[in-house]
Amino acid sequence: MARVAERRLAYAGRMGLVLGAWRWMGRFRSDYAVGVGLLVLSAVTFSSAGLFVKGVVAGAWAVIFWRGVFAVLATGLWITWAGRWQQNLRMGRMGWAVGVIGALGTSAFVPAFKLTSIANVALIYAASPLIAALLAWATLGERPSRRTLIGAFGALAGVAIIMWGSLGQGSLIGDLLALCMTLAMAGVMVMYRARPETPSAGPSMLQTGFLIGPAFALGAPFDTSVSEIGILAAFGVLFALASITLAEGAKRVPAGQAALLSSLETPLAPVLALLVLSEMPSGATILGGAVVFLAVLGSIEGER
Repeated sequence: MARVAERRLAYAGRMGLVLGAWRWMGRFRSDYAVGVGLLVLSAVTFSSAGLFVKGVVAGAWAVIFWRGVFAVLATGLWITWAGRWQQNLRMGRMGWAVGVIGALGTSAFVPAFKLTSIANVALIYAASPLIAALLAWATLGERPSRRTLIGAFGALAGVAIIMWGSLGQGSLIGDLLALCMTLAMAGVMVMYRARPETPSAGPSMLQTGFLIGPAFALGAPFDTSVSEIGILAAFGVLFALASITLAEGAKRVPAGQAALLSSLETPLAPVLALLVLSEMPSGATILGGAVVFLAVLGSIEGER
């Protein structure tokens, strides 16, 4: 009887270890899936940015002002609802750094749409996977997987196809601003990957709040019509949520792949521009967007 009891205890111990490992793996898979879902949701929201900017006649600084006001209000309400004021007030140096870099990206993000096409901005942003992967490799030692690198180069190939088909259609200044925004967002993703404990809402408030004063001084926000203020209010609220989901998703997914997932907006943005603004994408845009989309899906399948 003693031997039988010992065997049962040993069997129960082994089963406990197996079940514990299975639950841990399930949490890991679930955490990764949540990260992927948040990044996809963020990408879909960001893909509509050009519609908000080009859908109003207000200047870039007026857009930045009203977007910032409502984004700060929305983020503040979310922090209050979640009870995270103490956490966000103690965001540390990394949180402040994210706020500064994000503000620089935002200051380039809005005028880029005013000065070049929606497709150009979205396509240049698709270069962020390679930039983020290289930054994470250089600063964090996070070697990207072969599939992620292949996906990043596939996304770049899609960008090259679309830009080849739209040469001469965009403004050089607008394209350069889009590139600055891309560098800033890639840097933010790597920062969150390095310090995943950094809160997302506080830095999001900073990156929009920092620009309210300069936007008020450089623009004429109170000359904006009431109807356009309503559009920009929706812009601010939606993109406050998108910034939070981007940051939360970047904490759960490797930096290179996080940027790759966010590049889903590349094929989505021209489609939305066609449906809402009747901007007809060229054959090269359709082909390049398909290449980017397949690169993203291939990376997700490899990391699953």
